[in-house]
Amino acid sequence: MISRYYSPTRVIFGKKAEEEVAKELKLEGAKSVLLHYGGSSAEKSGLLDKVRNLLKENDIKFVELGGVKPNPRLSLVREGIKLSKENCVNFILALGGGSVIDSAKAIGYGLYNEGDVWDFYTGERKPYGSTPIGVILTLSATGSELSDSSVITNEDGNLKRGCNSDFCRPRFALLNPELTYTVPKYQSEVGTVDIMMHTIERFFHSGEGIDFTDKIACTLIKEAMEAGLKVLNDPEDYDARASLMWASSLSHNGLMALGNDQRGDWACHQLEHELSGMFDIAHGAGLAIIFPAWASYVYKENPDRFSKMGSLVFGIKETGEEGALKTIEKFKECFRAFEMPLSMKEAGIELTDEQLEELLDKATFYGKRTLGAFKTLEREDMKRIYLLAK
Repeated sequence: MISRYYSPTRVIFGKKAEEEVAKELKLEGAKSVLLHYGGSSAEKSGLLDKVRNLLKENDIKFVELGGVKPNPRLSLVREGIKLSKENCVNFILALGGGSVIDSAKAIGYGLYNEGDVWDFYTGERKPYGSTPIGVILTLSATGSELSDSSVITNEDGNLKRGCNSDFCRPRFALLNPELTYTVPKYQSEVGTVDIMMHTIERFFHSGEGIDFTDKIACTLIKEAMEAGLKVLNDPEDYDARASLMWASSLSHNGLMALGNDQRGDWACHQLEHELSGMFDIAHGAGLAIIFPAWASYVYKENPDRFSKMGSLVFGIKETGEEGALKTIEKFKECFRAFEMPLSMKEAGIELTDEQLEELLDKATFYGKRTLGAFKTLEREDMKRIYLLAK
């Protein structure tokens, strides 16, 4: 088995890291920049003005596009592509969390490649490059700042799809944990679950692996969980915020799969994408709903894999099925501590039979794919997991 690790993003980490933005843009030859961000928080925090001033002081031209929402929308991506073409943009700077970064990546694809950008997310075409992207991170969650992944929601049909390519990996990521001090409690909670799940998904592979990577992965899960709980008690705990931010980046840049079967499982993510695409819930909350249902359904495929994680993360001594079941319960307790829903009903979702069939149609790409690697899921398996999560 061959394992590959590629992480070309330059990371500048620490207090005032965002002040390096002009220097980094000049290194990249940025002449005309698209500043891409979300709602009013970038303005209220003063970050947007700070970046504007730094770019003006260094004679770097820029245009702006705000308005990115959670589960970023294709319509705004298309608007960003049009605006960028009109202004000869040659670099995209994302100020925000995963949704902003994913939207910036999609704009980068659309700006560089001809045709409809949505084709890259449906798999009809593959991108041949991307306009370069840089990041000033304001939310620890998705790990998009170092990843090869971008997920976009098409409002036409509420389809949530991803595109993975090394072309979209950011050229630089400026990581100042202080910029996350004002993140709302709920966003810190769902973000922590998201961080944990990126490594959990990689842990449950079906091939060969190495113990060292397993130990690194489980340490990351444990540290993210503990740092997340500290942040809830003290939002300005620099060490905890820094741990969460770095865990976010490392959880999704490929390091947690090195030496293991790199495919990982990812069924929980794919099932959740359809759930949040349909009901527009936070990704971390959706994962907290899906993971316990998935785990309860598949753990007998390899109970020892579950009990190993339980031992390394929670100190569970039991092995086999007993250890696996205790591990699942511990994760449910953890998600409860982060005030996550553990069922659709708890999230206010009353799933109808028609909606269930629509979820299954979309999750299977209308009968064209299975999900998972730890256990391969057919349509009927997915249906049972959704019903367990109901």
